Amino acid sequence: SEAVNQILSSHQAANEGRFPETVAVTLWGLDTIKTKGESVAMVLSLVGAELKKEATGRIVGFELIPLEVLGRPRIDVLCSLSGIFRDSFANVIDLLDALFEKVAAAEEPLHMNFVRKHVQQLQSQGVERPTSRLFSNPPGEFGSMVNEQIGSGEWTDGKELGNTWENRNSFSYGGSGSGESGVRRSELLKGLLNTTDRIIQEVDCVEYGLTDIQEYYANTGAIKKAAENNRGGRKVSVSVVEAFEKKVRPRELEDTLRMEYRSKLLNPKWAEAMVKQGSAGAYEISGRLTATIGWAGTADFQEKWVFDGAADRYALDETMAQRLRELNPEAFRNILKRLLEANGRGYWSPESSVLMKLQELYDDVEDDIEG
Repeated sequence: SEAVNQILSSHQAANEGRFPETVAVTLWGLDTIKTKGESVAMVLSLVGAELKKEATGRIVGFELIPLEVLGRPRIDVLCSLSGIFRDSFANVIDLLDALFEKVAAAEEPLHMNFVRKHVQQLQSQGVERPTSRLFSNPPGEFGSMVNEQIGSGEWTDGKELGNTWENRNSFSYGGSGSGESGVRRSELLKGLLNTTDRIIQEVDCVEYGLTDIQEYYANTGAIKKAAENNRGGRKVSVSVVEAFEKKVRPRELEDTLRMEYRSKLLNPKWAEAMVKQGSAGAYEISGRLTATIGWAGTADFQEKWVFDGAADRYALDETMAQRLRELNPEAFRNILKRLLEANGRGYWSPESSVLMKLQELYDDVEDDIEG
């Protein structure tokens, strides 16, 4: 696909011409339905495969594009499945699982087939079912639990958040009916994370982006941290593909976050529109402050201007602060709590006078709520 070609080209440009050996791709159920399978198409493009159809048009599998036609190595793919995708697209999971087995069995040079290369490495380490590439939560369960950790504040550092994602998503799927689906394969996942050079996240609508929904940092951000944990701290890049754009233009994670913070959280028009929605709007603002902590913890996005701007707009502006306090005291308390938490975790270092004012406001609204 065009998106994959652009992502691979930009990765090569930033890495002395090297292709990524493994790319993690998030596969979400509702995104897949809305975009008619664009994220699945990106998986096929990375490994160099195309649809195999019956005469009726029904898809019965995937065929490998010859290397001489593909013109580059086959990229290995770690597929991170949401619980909804896992439960809604069992047929697609089985077809993808069979595809990875086919790629691993292809008699091709290892430097041109990273799936085969990694499968052989994993086999030599005694890892079971080394062709498995589709991972999710335990059968019947949903969510990485990283957003719950961020929400409660009960975590020590980003490494712990990455470990939470890894532990929750170490169950491989595929091969239905064989007894191999839904089995925990921690060592296999670790091996794939160790070779993950890049992550792809699709965003399917303009209304809700990376900074609006907790699940984005709880998955994409946490995959990034989990991979970095397994790579000895070496940085892993993230490409964001906005499916709602007519022109495909993948962006780096940091650029996307900067754009979203400027256009929403720190945009006075957006802030005013939220406040006009009353208590629910204040809650929306509060949730985005929680997400700033999520992205800081998982993806190390800790740019000072974001926290400075949020403090100025929602806490230090007396009129705005009073409106939020009246509309939704709990939401206003959370806004203050997250700003203070950002400082406490070393993500933000404002002037001492700013910290004193934030603490004072927090103590006052705490008294109001607790009575």
